[in-house]
Amino acid sequence: MWELYDALIEEIPDEIIVDDVVVGGEMTYVEANGCIGLTAYRDYVQRAPMMTGNRIGRPLKEVAGYVKSWNFREASIGQSAINAWYNHPDTARRAGIEIAEKKRVEERLKDPFIKSQNLVKGKKVCVVGHFPFLEKLIAPVCDLSIVEWDPEEGDYPYSACEYLLPECDYAFLTCAAIGDKSMPRLLELSENAKGVTIVGPGTPLSSVFFEYGVSDLSGFVVTDVRLAKRILAGAESQRIFGAGMKVEYLRAGV
Repeated sequence: MWELYDALIEEIPDEIIVDDVVVGGEMTYVEANGCIGLTAYRDYVQRAPMMTGNRIGRPLKEVAGYVKSWNFREASIGQSAINAWYNHPDTARRAGIEIAEKKRVEERLKDPFIKSQNLVKGKKVCVVGHFPFLEKLIAPVCDLSIVEWDPEEGDYPYSACEYLLPECDYAFLTCAAIGDKSMPRLLELSENAKGVTIVGPGTPLSSVFFEYGVSDLSGFVVTDVRLAKRILAGAESQRIFGAGMKVEYLRAGV
């Protein structure tokens, strides 16, 4: 079950060093190589962390290994370290991911639910994670099931994934499932779907996922590091998306 995680970690260069680590109220970031990687986290800290020493100054690859931690706050540090490499603008561009020089109105079309409205029309869709505006964006055009760890009214509990994902035409999976270790199982359950998208600003933009049946990575690249750090620290009150770009990374042939 660790194969996916090991593959993500393995591609991170050995020589990159962590410059900063911050665990905020809702999101974590790791700074390295002139940029930051970030992710939200589930606040499960009952298990002891893998490392209690100073993570700053450690190799990014080593810190990325904390994504395997069963202390989910520490796992978010590991996932953010992974993103500090794959979601770095330079790394993303080398992978062929389009990153605009300036924000454009068309960026909203990178939103996975907006761009898929025609694709999912009349289909069975399972979304793991209650993302904003689902009821307006895709619920009117498809047979939608929403799964959540902490279900809202009308949502299914997380255990429903075992029943809903194998029957869906399209699956949208929260990137939080990487840190909580459910992602390998969710991908296995979704193997019959026509399309599988991983969604959220903490999505690592790595082609490794394509080997596991993922067709689309809907992630985020920080382009204004100083602003992003202020937002995550709570010094500035706005959504993190103001400090970067929503991007898509499609599997070849999709």
